[in-house]
Parts: sequence; structure tokens; C-alpha cells
Amino acid sequence: MSTPFPSGHDCSHCPAGAQLAQMGIELSHHDHLVALAGNPNTGKSSVFNALTGLKQHVGNWPGKTVTRAEGAFAYRGLHYKLVDLPGTYSLMSASQDEQVARDFILFGQPDCTVVVMDATALERNLNLTLQVLEITGRVVACVNLMDEAERKGIDVDVRALSRELGVPAVPTVARTGRGLHELVETIAGVVSGAIPTRPRKWRQNPALERAVEQLVPLIEEVAPGLPSARWVAYRLLDGDHTIRQSLLTGELARLAAAQSAPAASGSRLIALEGGQ
Repeated sequence: MSTPFPSGHDCSHCPAGAQLAQMGIELSHHDHLVALAGNPNTGKSSVFNALTGLKQHVGNWPGKTVTRAEGAFAYRGLHYKLVDLPGTYSLMSASQDEQVARDFILFGQPDCTVVVMDATALERNLNLTLQVLEITGRVVACVNLMDEAERKGIDVDVRALSRELGVPAVPTVARTGRGLHELVETIAGVVSGAIPTRPRKWRQNPALERAVEQLVPLIEEVAPGLPSARWVAYRLLDGDHTIRQSLLTGELARLAAAQSAPAASGSRLIALEGGQ
């Protein structure tokens, strides 16, 4: 499935290019960027290895002890860079792994995020999946370990899961290659827009929703173009110190606008700080 990249291919059109460069992601020689997320022990590494073959590179995220794995695959003349994010149960930034995964999905703005789920424990995997869907709708749910689910007598209705999530779900057994061609087709469809997504947002209590609605316009004024102001609002209300500091110092604004955002007003920063 993997083929060498053509020499001289330019990726200057890729989203959030400046921020990706800061994250240590090489931007040349690919057409699209795909993130691979998932809980530990879902077979995520098997999916990554099966899609990328020998076209892989392993290193650390800049300034982190967290390992970063990158690979590539080609499909119908287009070349996709695949970044294997650290295995996490959430994106709440309680650890370096979670912060790396969150920042890459939020600021790297991949063309598609594949969330690998364990078919034998879907409920446990939904927490991360719904958090990713709050940040981006360009998602494919890869329902892996289908063979183990079948051995345990678990009947996974992948179509119903897709309807409920509002994004395509693909059953796979990465160890044997089952379903991987369909997975690649689906990734390509989401990236191109041929497969539309309508991600399901989780329901919150009315008081929380009112607080979020009050914060969102303030966040959008401080950091114009931020990919998911609602996600940032949730994190502020949850007391996420790193998000709060990034917002107050202007880091989020710089990331959102790729170093070109207009300066945020001090009064709005104070209003945001008081709104927590």
C-alpha cells in the first residue's frame, strides 16, 4: 500500500503549516495529514504498522519525552502522512501524552483523525471518541479487534455506531489486514469531502451550556480562527491551567493564526479570566 513519495512535492497548502513545523512534523512530500488516536491496547500500533509498512520514522515530540511515530501511505495517486499519537483515554491534558494528542488534533488540524476503538470495549473507548468529535468532525472510527469481539460472542453493529456518532465507522482486524482497504478508502473520502460527516456532540446540563455559550464569543475574539472555541471553553470551565495560561499569554492566538493574528485586547483577556 505504501509507495515512495515523488521528489519535490510541496505541502505548503497543508493546514496549520507553521504550527506543524513547530511540532516537528516534516511538511514536504505529502498531500494530506492524518492523525491516529486511540486508547492504549486497541491495536492502534497494528493499524499504524499495517498502513505504513516500512515507511516509518520514530522520534520525540519537541521538548517532550513522549515518542512520536510518523509514517506514510499512498492511495489513488495521493500521499498521506500518518502521525501516530500517544495512546490516551482522554484529551484532558492531565499528562504529557494527553497534551500532545490534544494539541496536535486542535492546532495541527489534520485533514482526518482516525480514532481506533476496541470492538470488545466500545463503551470505554467512547470517552476519547466524543472528545475528539468536539474538536473536529473530520473523523473516522476504526473499530478494531473485530475478531476478538466475534470470539467473545459480541455483536458490534458498526452501522448503528456510525449513525450515532455521525461519522463513518469501519470494522477492522489490523493484525490480518481485514478491513484496512476500506479504512483507507474511507479516510480518503473524508479528506476529500466525498464522505460527509455530522459529528454527534455530547449533551451537557443547561447551566454548563449557558456558561459555554457565554465564553465562546470571548474566546473567539481573543483568539480569532481558533479551531474549536467550544472545546477551549469546556477546558477553561474544567480548570485546565495549561489552556488558561496559553489563552492569557496569547499563545492560543498565535497558534490559531499561524503567527499572524492581531493582538488580543487586554480587557477581553481579563473578562475571560473572570469568567472561569
